[in-house]
Amino acid sequence: MTLAEQFFALDSLLKRNRQYWQCTAFDFDTLPWSELQKPLNNLTDKQVAEIDSDQAQVYKFFAPYINQLEELEMLCELPRADKSYSDYPFWISNGIKGRKFDQLKDFVSALPNSTLPVLEWCAGKGHLGRMLAFNGASEVHSIELQSSLCKQGEQSAQQQGLAMRFSQVDVLTDNTSDFFNSDIHAVALHACGGLHQEFMRQASLAKVQEISFSPCCYHLFTANKYFAMSTLARKSDLNLTHRDLKLSLQETVTAPSRLEKVRKTELEWRLGFDALRKSITDEQCYVSVPSVNKAIFSDSFKSFCAWAADKKAILLPQDTDYEKFLSIGQERKKITDRVELVRHVFRRAIEVWLVLDRALYLQQQGYQVSVKTFCEKQLTPRNILILANSN
Repeated sequence: MTLAEQFFALDSLLKRNRQYWQCTAFDFDTLPWSELQKPLNNLTDKQVAEIDSDQAQVYKFFAPYINQLEELEMLCELPRADKSYSDYPFWISNGIKGRKFDQLKDFVSALPNSTLPVLEWCAGKGHLGRMLAFNGASEVHSIELQSSLCKQGEQSAQQQGLAMRFSQVDVLTDNTSDFFNSDIHAVALHACGGLHQEFMRQASLAKVQEISFSPCCYHLFTANKYFAMSTLARKSDLNLTHRDLKLSLQETVTAPSRLEKVRKTELEWRLGFDALRKSITDEQCYVSVPSVNKAIFSDSFKSFCAWAADKKAILLPQDTDYEKFLSIGQERKKITDRVELVRHVFRRAIEVWLVLDRALYLQQQGYQVSVKTFCEKQLTPRNILILANSN
């Protein structure tokens, strides 16, 4: 199956099932799909969480109720990259946390063997660039927004005797075209949204010989309405927005239990306050309140409501029954979790759709393109690697 055929099949399947994923969970007080009410209501909260933590189990649970899930799962399966691991001295991992270093090793091992000069995009401290320099890249030029990270990266490279240089650049506003030429290998690991899209545009304009990157956070630095990159994706009528793009990121590595407890409290309180707000204003759609330091969720629901009401310029009645609205919030969270579980059937599909849009764009620019996974999802769910070469 070609990338275009894979994209077309996935686009058609997502379109036919859009009622299950193109919605906002917070909008519902009851489950909106009659055919799913019984199986979802029969699940305990623990079972919902267990199924949600394993995409294969998500497909398996919903297969009797949602058509073509076997085909969906197949279309989302990507080949694993062939990898060639290097041995690194202990000092190469200085300042890199364990999981991140494992990601970097897997990413580097999946890249084409090359001694071409490297352009490292959105480099941070240049961890990736240091590993590529150690592996034999003739030079690494690392591009990063924050000057403090550039300085730290330069110091590390000098101490380790690696052929690296840094440029402090805002890649969305500064002219970066001079950094690209045809005789380089352009790399980016987990560059967000508009940042990796600009990387692709500049690299393909310069006819860069090798392009290797793993995209992330597709909604960041972009307009709310998604503007597709490839001709084929622009013909799609999915009409994706930030809400849909964020869905692609909702497959996560399990968070510590402490963080899960805080998240549970936060959702219950936000939904409880929303019920209280509706009772006062008679507005029936969900209205979000701003992000806030998580410490507030170790206080009381009443104090959270006071804070949220202040943010929304709402006067709370003195006789407010906070226990009543907290109970409503707790029940609504059960609904929200189950709506999200249904949406999560399609989270990987949305990500693969977005990745294929990028791959097809590079094909249009004359590149030979492959899409693979470079590590296991347990290491990072953002494990897709796009490889493009101009030969």
